[in-house]
Amino acid sequence: MNNSLDLGLIGNCRIGALIDERGEIVWNCLPRFDGDPMFCSLLREHADGEGAGYCVVELIDQVEAQQSYLSNTAVLVTRLKDRHGAVIEITDFAPRFHQYGRTFMPVMIIRQIRRLVGSPRICVRIRPLCEYGSQNCAVTHGSHHIRYVAPSWVLRLTTDISVTAVLQELPFFLESTATLILGPDETIPDAIGEIARRFLDETVDSWRDWVRDLSIPFEWQEEVIRAAITLKLNTFQDTGAIIAAMTTSIPEAPGSGRNWDYRYCWLRDSYFVVNALNRLSTTNTMERYLNYLINVAAGTPDGRIQPVYGIDGRARLDECELSALPGYRGMGPVRVGNQACEQIQHDVYGSAILAVAHVFFDRRLAHRGGQALFTRLEPLGEAAILVHDQPDSGPWETRNTLRVHTFSGIMCWAACDRLARIADYIGLSDRAAYWQGKARIIHKTVCRRAWNEKKQTFVASFEGDALDASLLLIHDIGFLAADDPRFAKTVAAVERELRHGNYIYRYVEKDDFGVPENAFVVCTFWYIYALAALGRAEEARDLFTNLLARRNRHGLLAEHLDPRTGVPWGNYVQTYSMVGLINAAIRLSKRWDSAF
Repeated sequence: MNNSLDLGLIGNCRIGALIDERGEIVWNCLPRFDGDPMFCSLLREHADGEGAGYCVVELIDQVEAQQSYLSNTAVLVTRLKDRHGAVIEITDFAPRFHQYGRTFMPVMIIRQIRRLVGSPRICVRIRPLCEYGSQNCAVTHGSHHIRYVAPSWVLRLTTDISVTAVLQELPFFLESTATLILGPDETIPDAIGEIARRFLDETVDSWRDWVRDLSIPFEWQEEVIRAAITLKLNTFQDTGAIIAAMTTSIPEAPGSGRNWDYRYCWLRDSYFVVNALNRLSTTNTMERYLNYLINVAAGTPDGRIQPVYGIDGRARLDECELSALPGYRGMGPVRVGNQACEQIQHDVYGSAILAVAHVFFDRRLAHRGGQALFTRLEPLGEAAILVHDQPDSGPWETRNTLRVHTFSGIMCWAACDRLARIADYIGLSDRAAYWQGKARIIHKTVCRRAWNEKKQTFVASFEGDALDASLLLIHDIGFLAADDPRFAKTVAAVERELRHGNYIYRYVEKDDFGVPENAFVVCTFWYIYALAALGRAEEARDLFTNLLARRNRHGLLAEHLDPRTGVPWGNYVQTYSMVGLINAAIRLSKRWDSAF
């Protein structure tokens, strides 16, 4: 079996699972996004019927496979056909709907298997692993259930098919419909098929109600809706945290060693996610994240915050390499945890304040910001003042090189600038004047030290001469107006040095792991934003159309793309990439009132 990232994502904002075109669950962690992957064949290749770490409904003699989402939902349908013409349909979902005054989202995956045509013969293979692929689970069973017992969790399969057939992996003819409920170690008192049907109907309705409330652009509606659902699936509703991706250790390029664990909450990424979701009017997700962020910031000494936290808000994400999992396509190492939690990245102050600013200005929110919250944010601004011209690891998280990164300086300016605007809005004129003054100082410093007169462009670090793609956000963040000549010149310089065909590289200089091989997807979206701001809309639309064509069959994007082949690499599904799609569509779409 050759692993690929042509995978569908299901979930319920508590757990998530990736499913390949044959209906195999290749990735699913318990009891939450950052937990132990019981299904981990994405990082552990196997031959059909061999190995472990997966859950598959195998159609004997299968010759065709089709897969798609139910419209405007996170419910995935896989249709398999055998060489005799028999057809089955597998419907996969994680229940999520409103009941008893709250959102019901159990640690549960339901798989409905339905005979459509002929006499299909299937085999159900459920082989979870535990302790990151290093151990088999202990197995016990009853008349209608099987328990897979790990040191830190228990998975219970409740089913209306033969338990013996599952335990011994015996093929059998599917007469009508079968149901697999993979969930907590609790008895299900209702008829299994009936409860699955009810949960499916409720979940479909819930997603479609959510989509109905989205504010979407006139063009690319299906693409934006799928991206919005995907971002929602990457939010951990219990705390409000937003993960960067569902996976760990999918390499950025073949054999590169750039294998990282992205199942945590980066403040930078989350700001962009919140900003995109706010444009779509999904205020509940934004409010929950802001509560998470405020709680994280409140627990930090002297306003010093780190770039990434656990989805429960914990600060320590100790990184280690695992030996039991060989890695995606055998390309290790597989890492758990992320050393970035120890890094100094000064742009986080701007990311935090830019996100929280919504609380003050957005009148749709139930709980608005006031002087008390503003006072709690000011230490973040003070920290930004102190570090705006100090070396850090920068937005690309270099591990062995510290520089005074221009993007970090600009985001420190943004922290002070937004504090000034907030203070003015809530009537604190003295604090507004104070933060306006600090913002002016940082702005002058960045313009003096990051502008390269010889190259006629802003550069990636103070007094440097190399570029990076974060410079494309100078206008988007508000640091320069679109008609400022320095903005157009910087975009032109990025085009000359970082553009490869239809893609923008994050940078091209050698780093800790060599020269980057693949294109970081969101950077091309940033370029599209810049082109739109400069009035180059047709060029932007052409590049956007090309990126849309690089999505997988489900409309999803990973972190990187091979510019030569279009093959996706890096952790998946990448929130940064899906945010880029949404923002680009909003900027480029025809207006609703001019479309008819």
